[in-house]
Amino acid sequence: MAQSTLEVLLMTAISIGFLHTLIGVDHALPFVALGKARGWNLTKTLVLTALCGIGHVAGSVIIGAIGIGFGVALETLEVIEGFRGEVTAWLIIGFGLTYATWSFIQMKRSETTHTHAHVHADGTIHTHQHNHATDHVHTHEATQRPISQWALFVIFVFGPCEALIPMLMVPAAEHNWLWVGLVTAAFGITTIATMLGMVTVGYLGLNLTRFQGFERYANVLAGVAIATGGAAIQILGI
Repeated sequence: MAQSTLEVLLMTAISIGFLHTLIGVDHALPFVALGKARGWNLTKTLVLTALCGIGHVAGSVIIGAIGIGFGVALETLEVIEGFRGEVTAWLIIGFGLTYATWSFIQMKRSETTHTHAHVHADGTIHTHQHNHATDHVHTHEATQRPISQWALFVIFVFGPCEALIPMLMVPAAEHNWLWVGLVTAAFGITTIATMLGMVTVGYLGLNLTRFQGFERYANVLAGVAIATGGAAIQILGI
């Protein structure tokens, strides 16, 4: 294949990678919502975004490589990617609703206090109040907080990059694996860079907004926002 063909493929990969990410609300919204609700700094939010972006691209590369290796037709691969897209949208909706429900329950538990009496050796009796949400906080943080991060990562690994596979089929048909790698790198780097840019803009934009009175609902609202984003993908097909 001519050098001009490679240039066209690379420019196409960069353009589609950018547009594919830009119009996909699921590429940024979950990270902005979760990062702000959890009180993460921008660096931690971007690290999770990058890891999920790498998994997102790698998932489709693996599917494409298997398809190419077994000679699966492009139409079949597109059907598989379409199915993965449908499932991913529902997974995002489920993740958002589950996270919102869990956060609401935790919030309500934190509002419920109990009084206990303690008798000391000298006969002194005193009482104190506590709630379930703050007791043993270190244990809860260690066991519960990473769950949402790993769940989001798994969802993104399963999520398809539908536009990537057709571009890989062109150089793969000529067994030009160097070009396959270059096209994959161009698409992947553009996709991840765009994700990072969108998350940065969203994160910093929320810093300029004050939600006084709603701070206690931050995690609940984050879950609702993520579920809404998944619903938008399902309804609009983006």
